[in-house]
Amino acid sequence: MNQPKIEVKFDFTMDSYKYWDGFWERNNVMGEGGSDPDKSSPMLQEYHRILWSKPLPNGQIMNLKKGSGSYYLYWNDYRFGSDSIIVSFRYKDYVKMIEEVKKAVGDYKKFYEDYLHKSCTIGGTIIFPKHQESINQVRGKNKIISDRWDLTLECIRRFYKNEESPLKKVLETDRGFFELFKDFKGYVDFFFLQDCVSPDYEKVNIWQGKGDFSENPRPKTVYEYLDFLDKELDFLNKRNARIEEYCRNNNL
Repeated sequence: MNQPKIEVKFDFTMDSYKYWDGFWERNNVMGEGGSDPDKSSPMLQEYHRILWSKPLPNGQIMNLKKGSGSYYLYWNDYRFGSDSIIVSFRYKDYVKMIEEVKKAVGDYKKFYEDYLHKSCTIGGTIIFPKHQESINQVRGKNKIISDRWDLTLECIRRFYKNEESPLKKVLETDRGFFELFKDFKGYVDFFFLQDCVSPDYEKVNIWQGKGDFSENPRPKTVYEYLDFLDKELDFLNKRNARIEEYCRNNNL
């Protein structure tokens, strides 16, 4: 089977099993996909395999193999899972905010469907080591992070500086993985995350709030909510452009 060409606008909900079937009937308030693209999209799995199978900053070459279940992708002693880095905070305890968003955007169902089609592209995903209480699980459950990518990346930056953060314990568990990239710059460059950091790699671009883990990370007003989504999608578009350029230069 020939390796597919990576198309950064490919929407992984479209090859995920029955993702859109009964989307609004399943949850009329917030919508709910029939499957999780991080697990059920064959194209996303293949894109991850292709993109991240390349030389690492430490001199090794990560040659990912496709599997299934907990062996979604694997290399040497590492197992990896896919994780979305775009979040809409569509949680049950946040439903009042979603109701305010509905009033602000008019056709809410179209608004959110458009958001999903954009966010479920390769620029909105990443891989993490997969195990019990792994990074993708912990960052979602931690109320100070609440799945925000900018705050997750700030934790990773602090990890490389040996500084405290809400994710320090789980990042320490995966120290061997992060050492593959030698330093924060190596990690950022490998995964095309440059548009979420300052030019000197010393700061993470925090999309909202102070970024010091002292406050509730969720937007507090509908205007903050919509602004946060705009900043997420701006980052996603820039990351997709970087990935597209890399693929063009490497015939992927």
